[in-house]
Amino acid sequence: MIDLNKKEIKNIKHKKARESGAQKFLCIVLACIVAFVGIVCVCVNNRNKTLLEAQTSSTAGESNDSQNATTTVPPKQETTESTSSKVPESTEAETDAASVNKPGTIDNPTIITISETDWHLTLVNSGYRIPSDYEPDLVYVCGSSERLDKKVAEHYEKMYAAAEKDGIKLTPCSGYRSYELQERNYNRKIEFFEGQGFSTEEAKVKAATIIMPPGSSEHNLGYAMDIICVEEWFEGTEEFKWLQENAADYGFIMRYPKDKQDITKVIYEPWHWRYVGVETAKELKASGQVLEEYLGVS
Repeated sequence: MIDLNKKEIKNIKHKKARESGAQKFLCIVLACIVAFVGIVCVCVNNRNKTLLEAQTSSTAGESNDSQNATTTVPPKQETTESTSSKVPESTEAETDAASVNKPGTIDNPTIITISETDWHLTLVNSGYRIPSDYEPDLVYVCGSSERLDKKVAEHYEKMYAAAEKDGIKLTPCSGYRSYELQERNYNRKIEFFEGQGFSTEEAKVKAATIIMPPGSSEHNLGYAMDIICVEEWFEGTEEFKWLQENAADYGFIMRYPKDKQDITKVIYEPWHWRYVGVETAKELKASGQVLEEYLGVS
């Protein structure tokens, strides 16, 4: 029994020695792993610092280059007297005509500024519109409830009086219309065509041939008058014949003729007469042009 106990004690000591050795080995392995991870972290950190410094330096350089490029001002060109003399002086009318060479669209029109001197040549249509807050100086004409811009009204009064002497009465039917009224009328016409199965975009285009978009109508300017009625049968009346023969002498033109619908984009309106000035009206009558052609934007 005593010998057995000694043997067991010896085995226990060997077992403890082996366990102690295994623990020491594990400790050494863990220590090595920790040391290796630490070395890797230091290396990665140093590498990241180097890359960051390089990137910061590069960004700073690009920023300085960009700033230098932005602040660089090209040398001012000198205009000599001989160069200036080669450029012909243009009238304000020519400048205005040139400025309308880029029409907008129904959804994105060009908003125009009316010239004080050549106001009578102002072009409005689906691509060119007056601002929504434009307010003409309006007066009533010929004892009617219709109004025109004051600058146009005096010419309409003269034409009306001349026609009366010839036994013709150019009864005002529709003169100035507000932006808001034009908008309501146009939107109703869009809804009408949408109800017939057209898409909204198609309806807008078709509506604009009959009721101009707000700000696009010469009625919004106060420069045009619908005379007697707004029906095509007007072309068969004595009043229409008189206008064809004499309206240009007072500065008025039939704005939307039958054979120019592809240019005006508006239906034939024999009743719609627009003031453009006597000289221009006579030129248009002689040439057969419409205002878009005359201004070079057809």
